[in-house]
Amino acid sequence: MGVDLALFEELEVVMFEKMNERIKRLTIIDIGLIKWSVFFAAIIVVKIFPQLLNIGYPILIIMVLTLATKPIYVIWVKK
Repeated sequence: MGVDLALFEELEVVMFEKMNERIKRLTIIDIGLIKWSVFFAAIIVVKIFPQLLNIGYPILIIMVLTLATKPIYVIWVKK
């Protein structure tokens, strides 16, 4: 009664192919709107949890650098 791993992998590939097709249709305006929606969603989260404002700058800098590492690598280093 185990999960068929080959079927799962095939479904995963199909799902990512469909998502890539959809993402390729995004324009620069769509991407900008996504960024603004994330910005305002972050404001809502901070309004709900104001204690998040007490996080120190060094922790925030570490988080930014950690989260930006892979995208920076893919854009500037990977060939």
